[in-house]
Amino acid sequence: KTFENWGHFELFEGEFPNGVASLKNCVDQAEAQGVMLGTHFLSNFITTNDPYVTPIPDPRLAKVGSSILTEDVNAATQNIVIESPDFFNQMKNNSLKTVQIGDELIRYGKVSEQAPWTLLDCQRGAYGTKPAAHNANSEISKLLDHAYKVFLTEADLTIELSERMAKLYNQTGMRQISFDGLEGNRSTGLGTYGETLMPYTWYNNLSEEVKNHLIIDASRTTHFFWHIYSRMNWGEPWYGGFRESQTEYRFNNQAYFQRNYMPGMLGWFKMTPETSLEDMEWLLARAAGYEAGYAYVANSEAVANNGQKDQILKLIGAWENLRIGNHFSEAQKAAMRSTEQEFTIQELDNNIWNWTPIKAAIFTHEKKVRQPGEPLASNFEFTNIGKDQSLQFNLTAIDSDVKEIKLELNNYKEIQLPIMLKKGQILKYTGTNKAQVYTSNWQLIQEIDLDAENFKVNAGSNSLSFDCQFVGQDEKPAVKVELRTLGESEQVVIK
Repeated sequence: KTFENWGHFELFEGEFPNGVASLKNCVDQAEAQGVMLGTHFLSNFITTNDPYVTPIPDPRLAKVGSSILTEDVNAATQNIVIESPDFFNQMKNNSLKTVQIGDELIRYGKVSEQAPWTLLDCQRGAYGTKPAAHNANSEISKLLDHAYKVFLTEADLTIELSERMAKLYNQTGMRQISFDGLEGNRSTGLGTYGETLMPYTWYNNLSEEVKNHLIIDASRTTHFFWHIYSRMNWGEPWYGGFRESQTEYRFNNQAYFQRNYMPGMLGWFKMTPETSLEDMEWLLARAAGYEAGYAYVANSEAVANNGQKDQILKLIGAWENLRIGNHFSEAQKAAMRSTEQEFTIQELDNNIWNWTPIKAAIFTHEKKVRQPGEPLASNFEFTNIGKDQSLQFNLTAIDSDVKEIKLELNNYKEIQLPIMLKKGQILKYTGTNKAQVYTSNWQLIQEIDLDAENFKVNAGSNSLSFDCQFVGQDEKPAVKVELRTLGESEQVVIK
């Protein structure tokens, strides 16, 4: 966390006890290690705890529109009569339901359905402002807000915020910035120009030293912004799983970047304790295919608690070395742009890697209720894209313990796995004579012996019947079944 609030951008005391001096110390220490720091912020979003809001609201907070009071109100009045309901009765995008009269902010429940138009159930002195008496004919304004529970700015306040952020960069020497929510600056009423007003003003107030080495990225761009920013990088990690959050949007952006001579970027991805090697290679292969970078969000707790962190970080270094060095062939890049396959690399020598396509199929076996005697197994079809090989798989126990796990391959080869998986645990098998049991965050629990010959599947189409016994009374117990077969490897040589 960098900021205590948005607007004045006061630094979070828990991380920066001495304010700007603490942040500059972090920047200097990182630079000594060859790392340059920056920050991400929500452009002109104003948090309700910011001095622009409390205890005296700034008159330059953006407004939807205004009316006037038709009656005097005292400091305790809860139903406030106004001349017109316009601007106040639009509830769909009304996240804070806040009006401003002079130096007081007031929140209201709704607007009466008929005249006299009245703001009902008003909460006086909102956000630490002071309740006050107001005379009839006083202006009352509906403040413009955003679903993030923040207020927005008029043009002059946008400029002031931009100058404030530039001053912080000049004081600390930070060299990267992410402008999130730039579209919020349309609150200025200046359209696309207003949207670009913030980064343009910020940039023009930077010292020449900071400008000399600077990375600027944003969620969007315009022709006013194109010549000063480094990259557009969006697609956020908060809305789905590692592979599911805004995936189509991320990939579709790559053609847009190429047309506009921009660096390829895949957006933001988030490392959690549960992030797997398979997820990581899925991302790294896409980055190589599109010749694109990405932002990887990883706090110290997530890294420390992921049992595969060392392997993940090593993979990032290896894949990025091959991608940035342009060591993949054009055919390999094209293959990695497809969502039909995944890919893995394995080092053979210092300068030689095996690059292998993978066909992955993910299924879910759920608890079923059927008539007596009817089989409860789930039947899946999958394709082996390579030669005859031992099937690889991950099994994850979802919302229940599971035991008596049975697999039947191609309707004749039945295998019972000698293991009980606790809720959230993962059984991982990579085609050898051992399988590993992990916690949900990839801490190794135990190994079990398996016979690789039992899992041999033919090239082409195959089938799997999966069954188990769920333990306990969970409402929706399931097992996530992820099957993987390897295609023919190719060598990638670093010359």
